[in-house]
Amino acid sequence: MSFNHTFDPTSLREYDIRGIVGKTLNAEDAFAIGRTFGSIVRRNGGKTAVVGFDGRLSSPMLEQALVEGLSACGLDVTRVGRGPTPMLYYASATLKADGAIMVTGSHNPPDYNGFKMMLAGKPFYGAQIRELGELSQKGDVVAAEKGSVRDIDLRDDYVRRLVKDYDGGERKLKIVWDNGNSSAGEILEKLVAVLPGEHIVLNAAIDGTFPAHHPDPTVAKNLEQLISAVRDNKADLGIAFDGDADRIGLVDDKGEILWGDQTLVLLARDVLKSHPGATIIADVKASQVLFDEVARAGGKPLMWRTGHSLIKSKMAETGSPLAGEMSGHIFFADKWYGFDDALYAGVRALGIIARMNTPLSAFREALPGTISTPEVRFDCDDHRKFKVIEEVAERLRKEGADVSEIDGVRVNTADGWWLLRASNTQAVLVARAEGRDAAGLERLKGALVLQLEQSGLEQPDFSGNNAGH
Repeated sequence: MSFNHTFDPTSLREYDIRGIVGKTLNAEDAFAIGRTFGSIVRRNGGKTAVVGFDGRLSSPMLEQALVEGLSACGLDVTRVGRGPTPMLYYASATLKADGAIMVTGSHNPPDYNGFKMMLAGKPFYGAQIRELGELSQKGDVVAAEKGSVRDIDLRDDYVRRLVKDYDGGERKLKIVWDNGNSSAGEILEKLVAVLPGEHIVLNAAIDGTFPAHHPDPTVAKNLEQLISAVRDNKADLGIAFDGDADRIGLVDDKGEILWGDQTLVLLARDVLKSHPGATIIADVKASQVLFDEVARAGGKPLMWRTGHSLIKSKMAETGSPLAGEMSGHIFFADKWYGFDDALYAGVRALGIIARMNTPLSAFREALPGTISTPEVRFDCDDHRKFKVIEEVAERLRKEGADVSEIDGVRVNTADGWWLLRASNTQAVLVARAEGRDAAGLERLKGALVLQLEQSGLEQPDFSGNNAGH
């Protein structure tokens, strides 16, 4: 049977394939992804693939079509069933799969879904996703042959492996977890049953309609329920997940949020005790405080481009034991496999906090204070957004500014820093600024706005609450 399929161009993203179910993504797309990705695996010398899916209502249907496409390439397909994205990564690592695909819409609204892919244990992204689209359109796939399909239940194995690295001794913490109706629900239930301490779980049931709140722990509004529960229960901390549990949010004993870079400081200090001088990677949106604190703890801070696939690749290249993003992706290669896993990051954070003789709030309060804008996203045409960055970079170079061009432009001044970068996944520009005080922050925002005006863009709305950091 001949095969060729054209994807909606908006669904082929930088780090994954993602779209609105019934509009830009459907079962035919899922089959085509299986048929084309499976062909890439075969041509790469591979024979095996693992597949998992999240708790969204459309995920079982998409997973079924995906498996049919993969097995039509003659692959031996292992289905690990419903669970968090990191469980699929765990399956890929431990089963040494040649290809792996997770059906997940991550933290997008309920009507979205998508596919995260790995080839030979490495992230499959960027040019590889674009090539997949081209091969599918041309029908350039291996000859159809029937593969095999089997189902395995890895949940208990995965939980045992998560708990193995808990190193907090017998101190009993009180922890509130907000599963956010994410696909980690069943795993979290098994995990809290074997971890020491007292555990309160909110929104435990897996529910792809996300009835409690949007499943994105980087947005303060989505943490309000967790913050209330931590304060009401006088808990030691709160932990939140996104929709597929590869991103984590932390709340301290006072109900204050620890942002992604602050969480990374906590983890980095601990990891550097056993890996002195190691490279710790964070994305370009992270606070200067993080990079300074890593250096102070004897580590080598490395600022890198935003994007979980890009960070994972850089970790492998540098041998870094730990990396993180402002978005809450935390990557452990220390004792772990180098992938982002909110459950594992939670276990490691609990171990550290249980060994501390002060509350988590004391750690947060001792960090140098800064004041920053939230991450501001504003529309900019897909073709124009990269051109704007080039124009701004060129002007800054002419001015002799202290600028990093790793990912967009990050400009350091006596007041702090400001950032402007093009999103890899949407037709938007992303801006952020962090100052040492309110007056400095205003000057930084002014410098950023001036650059945007010079490129003919309107002033972004910085009216969201400035975050003390």
